[in-house]
Amino acid sequence: MVLVPTSIITIICFVLLLALLLDRLLLRPVNRVMAERRQAVVSARRLADESTTRARAAAEEFEGRTQAARAEIYRQMDDRRREALARRAEILTQTRRDVEQGIADASATLKAQAEAARTQLERDADSLASSIVERVLGRQAS
Repeated sequence: MVLVPTSIITIICFVLLLALLLDRLLLRPVNRVMAERRQAVVSARRLADESTTRARAAAEEFEGRTQAARAEIYRQMDDRRREALARRAEILTQTRRDVEQGIADASATLKAQAEAARTQLERDADSLASSIVERVLGRQAS
């Protein structure tokens, strides 16, 4: 019976030796690799979060610049529209003045021509009347 305790001690020694070998050769390297991977995952997540934050900041900056550019373009368009409307008003005012001057000149010319025609008609009427009186009376009227 001496063999039984020695074989149990031997088995226990082998189990302890196997446990020690498994711990040193398998479990510690596996745990180290898992810890490194966990650290890599944490680091990758941190980098991803930082990248996301930078991307959001860049997108907000881009949106702000885009809105500022749009506002500037709209302001320039409004300025040009106002300038065009002012120029249009100037052109209309000048055109009205020119038309009114043309109408005034035409009216004055028409009045002068009408007066000249009246004067000519009166002379022609006097001359014609004198001519009719001479023919009817056979002599000159006094």
